[in-house]
Amino acid sequence: MNIRNIAIIAHVDHGKTTLVDTLLRQSHTKLSKANENQEAIMDSNELERERGITIFSKNAAVIWGDPASKDAVKINIIDTPGHADFGGEVERVLKMADGCLLLVDAKEGPMPQTRFVLKKALALGLRVIVVINKIDKPDARPQWVHDKTFELFLELGASDDIAEFPCIYAAAKFGKAGILPDLSIMTDVKPLFESVIKNIPAPGGDPLKPLQMLTVSIGNDNFKGRMATGRIYNGTLKNGQEIMYINRAGVSRKCKLTAVYGFSGLDKVEIQEAKAGDIVTIAGISDVNIGETVADLSNPVALPTITIEEPTVKMTFIVNDSPFAGQEGVYSTSRQIRERLMKELETDVALRVVDGEENNWIVSGRGELHLAILIERMRREGFEFQVSQPQVIEKEENGKKLTPFEQVFIEVPENFSGVVIQKLGTRRGILQNMYVENGITFLEFLIPSRGLFGYRSEFLTDTKGLGLINAIFYGYDQDPGGWHERDQGSLVAHETGETRLYGLLNVQDRGVMFFGPGAKVYEGQVVGQSSRPGDLRVNICKEKQLSNMRSKGDGSAEHFNAPKIMDLEDALEYIGPDELVEVTPKNIRIRKIILNENAAKRQSKGM
Repeated sequence: MNIRNIAIIAHVDHGKTTLVDTLLRQSHTKLSKANENQEAIMDSNELERERGITIFSKNAAVIWGDPASKDAVKINIIDTPGHADFGGEVERVLKMADGCLLLVDAKEGPMPQTRFVLKKALALGLRVIVVINKIDKPDARPQWVHDKTFELFLELGASDDIAEFPCIYAAAKFGKAGILPDLSIMTDVKPLFESVIKNIPAPGGDPLKPLQMLTVSIGNDNFKGRMATGRIYNGTLKNGQEIMYINRAGVSRKCKLTAVYGFSGLDKVEIQEAKAGDIVTIAGISDVNIGETVADLSNPVALPTITIEEPTVKMTFIVNDSPFAGQEGVYSTSRQIRERLMKELETDVALRVVDGEENNWIVSGRGELHLAILIERMRREGFEFQVSQPQVIEKEENGKKLTPFEQVFIEVPENFSGVVIQKLGTRRGILQNMYVENGITFLEFLIPSRGLFGYRSEFLTDTKGLGLINAIFYGYDQDPGGWHERDQGSLVAHETGETRLYGLLNVQDRGVMFFGPGAKVYEGQVVGQSSRPGDLRVNICKEKQLSNMRSKGDGSAEHFNAPKIMDLEDALEYIGPDELVEVTPKNIRIRKIILNENAAKRQSKGM
């Protein structure tokens, strides 16, 4: 059967997952009962559904045409994350594709993450079909978006052949596509399928040559054990076949495949044989890892291993030692936490874990969101631990210390642009470009990664939720220096106990509270943000003393402001160098590293 391997790449929320749903349904792919009436079928992970973003790459396959006909084409679809923090996923899964669909919003046009994933695709020489989606929007401007996308191709150094991209216009929500931006003449997505078959080349490789397969993702099965998904570059792979497994160090070992799976829709289907060009999942290699080669037994030749960009942000994971330790988590020991982190390394090639001092580990990733997703997944699995303030990873070249920089793209209503420019200026941001269009100011900054820590929540407040901010890694440069810590301190619990309304009312004028009445807190826990610099110890567990005296109207004028609930990402953005985030399956708490006030003062004086 003819095969096409395509990756779908897009910025967050440009309709990528909705388009994949449409492709699956209009190719009459058989779906499970659970998926038949479900939206965002490919976003199967709980976190992906909650956040509305793709985090993990996934595979699907559809047959276009009559499966019994020799003209039928099998299209392997590779769904990729749209966020730059998950670039490790994008980089490796693009290795399986021969072309890609670049999805662009018909109003917004190419966005920062569009640039990121397109740059990776062009570096691999993939053929690109541009899909301008959401042309049903009342303010859609497909011709402007087409021109901007063409400019982006030229800016990224695309060859003349690739820059003359075929373009399809679509409204994925309605299941329609066409070669003209006119929704009224569209009926289905057949033009998109036809464009894929016409413009994306069939995979190369020779089924008669010795076997070569590159593994790009790892999974586990309760019965089959460790499973590896990848593309067959040459040769033929059979169920029960003896193969040569070549690891990253170049060491070879003979293994026997216990199962071979192909893809049909979203499901893995056990098959007996697969040939060069196809994407398959295999079982039988107990310690296989990403980027390694499955080769022919008699003539083993390794494929180039996958190289991934280095991480830019790190934080320390620590065994929980708070007064509430062990009360809410299932897994809290150093052995359990370390095993879980090491297990994550098997499937996340962009992550790094280094053993630190006793009971802590330095975990590095591609961004704050990359690490926050890992923490959230561990928390939901029942783990309990603490994490430190995120820090940038600096490197030294020619005796100079270099820090990572981000390229930041911002869209805000014109009247908010002044405060954004001022705030990013104080964070060592350099304004690169600025223009105004239809009352919206577009800003482009170059800023040290450190300067963005804790800014996103400030940005939403400053722009009243109307601004858009996106950032991608730019490169390394000298640290401009002159950093200062946050302007406001923390309100810290004075004693262990349960919060009381009387105590909260006494201190709510000192800042923003994170808790309402009836919450359990401990000494040294951060319970709010002070309105002034410096920390302040407060007694929010204080109760009103009862007496037999009462004044008229006592208590009627009391009002307690709604507390600010801190989720994981808010807490990671908020904490300072002397604070930790305590993560448990039930709660996210912020605490001082040294809980006791007197002990903290003695340490600050070097005593």
